[in-house]
Amino acid sequence: MTISNVFAFDIETVPDVEFGRRLHGLEGLTDKQVGYVMQTRQREQTGSEFLSLEQHRVVAVSVAMRTRDGFKAWSLGEPESGEAELVRRFFDGIERFTPTLVSWNGSGFDLPVLHYRAMRHRLQAPRYWEMGEEDQSFRWNNYISRFHWRHVDLMDVLSGFQGRGRVGLDKMAQLLGLPGKLGMSGEGVWDAFLEGRIEDIRNYCETDVINTYLIYLRFELMRGRLTHEEHDRECALVQSWLGAAGKPHLGEFLQAWAAGAG
Repeated sequence: MTISNVFAFDIETVPDVEFGRRLHGLEGLTDKQVGYVMQTRQREQTGSEFLSLEQHRVVAVSVAMRTRDGFKAWSLGEPESGEAELVRRFFDGIERFTPTLVSWNGSGFDLPVLHYRAMRHRLQAPRYWEMGEEDQSFRWNNYISRFHWRHVDLMDVLSGFQGRGRVGLDKMAQLLGLPGKLGMSGEGVWDAFLEGRIEDIRNYCETDVINTYLIYLRFELMRGRLTHEEHDRECALVQSWLGAAGKPHLGEFLQAWAAGAG
């Protein structure tokens, strides 16, 4: 079997300080101060600074794409692109290709955030929301149902859909000899954004989707949809692309992967 028409995806977010100002009456404060208040209020309510999903703003969307033509990974839009453009491009890709989506915790975080932000910006995504009304094939296999295969949330599937069985992307990647997270973690995105390091955020997001895609290849091997030889060829395709990409963060990923495999 050949893997094709697969989009592994990931998003990075920061506090939606515009919403935070309205929500908490914080006019006159800087973005950094508003973000701090939002996190403090969240910690008071839940014990964690991790904001509820409607309080997140998307600053990066990255995709690792496998088609018949090959493999590549990139971040949507440009570093200066606004949120609406990033979210629109994500759903436009689904509209155009109807891919198999692959994520790590996409059902629990990335997709709900993208839903809310699409509504915020008055965007449309009819193919994504198709459930059989216009295309009968989507009645039994669509992006929305937890137990269908157009979206494979690897964290959800591998845990047996049990919260107590879930593990993080970084540790799962390292378990398989993959690099895991390099140079940044999700907790560091807000500080990087405030410092204007959007390229670092995009690079970090790209390495996350490559980890996710490689875990997906191992998953397809486990369930017998790839032979060992096919799996190794798919991995070699990714390695070849990483080596040819000529980008420092991808070269670092390739070197870390080689070290882990050894």
